[in-house]
Amino acid sequence: MTHRKANIDEIERAWHGDLEALLKWISSSDLVEESAVLKTCNRVEIYVVSPRGEKVLFELAKKARISSRIIDFHDHDESLNHLLRLASGLESMIIGEDQILGQMKELYNMAKAAETTGWTLDVAFKKAISVGKRVRRETRINERSISVGSAAVDLAEEILGSLEGRRVLVIGAGDTGELISKALLSKNIGELLVTNRTFGRALALAAGLGAEAVPFDRMKEMIRTSDLVISATSAPHYILRRDDLEEVMARRTKGTLLMIDIANPRDIAEDVGEIPGVELRNIDALREISAENMRLRMAEMARAEAIIDEELALLKAKYKRRRAEDLLGRIYLQAEEIKAQECMRAMNKLGARHTLGEIEERVLMDMSHSIVNKIFAEPTKALRRAAERGDDGCLNFIEELFGLEADDEKDA
Repeated sequence: MTHRKANIDEIERAWHGDLEALLKWISSSDLVEESAVLKTCNRVEIYVVSPRGEKVLFELAKKARISSRIIDFHDHDESLNHLLRLASGLESMIIGEDQILGQMKELYNMAKAAETTGWTLDVAFKKAISVGKRVRRETRINERSISVGSAAVDLAEEILGSLEGRRVLVIGAGDTGELISKALLSKNIGELLVTNRTFGRALALAAGLGAEAVPFDRMKEMIRTSDLVISATSAPHYILRRDDLEEVMARRTKGTLLMIDIANPRDIAEDVGEIPGVELRNIDALREISAENMRLRMAEMARAEAIIDEELALLKAKYKRRRAEDLLGRIYLQAEEIKAQECMRAMNKLGARHTLGEIEERVLMDMSHSIVNKIFAEPTKALRRAAERGDDGCLNFIEELFGLEADDEKDA
């Protein structure tokens, strides 16, 4: 269940208890051999290894009282493709974002610690994480900010040369203000100030980020000593006009003041940019930057998808080879037992007429081992090729040819 069909409330309601409890609940089904859960703000995804996967997941959704209208059920191949796309950032709300890869690693490790994964899911998640890294290494899918808030911070860095050590004031403590503040902190700024008309919201945001909350009536005082001001309130009118900033700049001793207004409607009057020492940018310029960056990321999707297709084929081949390897293991075990019996019989016969030393016994064992390996060399290659192309008929025939069906029935 993802942001494509479900809203935030529906996604949050789908989360029952902590991760360990949810994994145990899923694993309690007799039909579930392995399981893992991915939960972020935009998705709840359950992966199971099961002979009847869709039935299991449908029953889980029914017990959780989640409408099938907002759920997608994927088969084996679809699940693998989705997992690789997800790790690569192609299924995210913001194409190419990096956060999902770290979330996937963390949640997979939690499932592994809870001992609900096995060979099948281990192979899938390790491959997905590897592919996610490769896509980001070989494409530019995660480059350039595409949210207006992040683009504002990038633009400020470009204009000022560096944000390191800068004093920055963020006006507005809503979701956009939080996004901007987090992006600023990643740039190693010197000091972050947050102000909001409702001071309690500024205090809450500042406390969570280690910033300083400033009362709204001290905003102009803080602007005077700041290098950068980014405004993102929901006010229906200007909160800063030309006369406000002329008063500020008359008492300012620092250099140029960069102001970026990403509010809609605008927070800062357009003629503020005409004041000497003030450089003003607004949301229109940022939207153009964000749109161009999104186009560049979308252009990289084709390259990312080509990598995913290549890696998905390798992953599918690995799963198909698994049956061949199991089958070869039983064939070689059968051959080893026959070899050991026949060598012992030959040594007993020879020993009745001649004294056999350690060297003779080793030569006899090595010769029989070499014969077995040479006889099975080409059939082994053919069996692996048959598995990779999904030729179940060939594998079934080999099982029948070597009398291995009984072992399969016992395992099942």
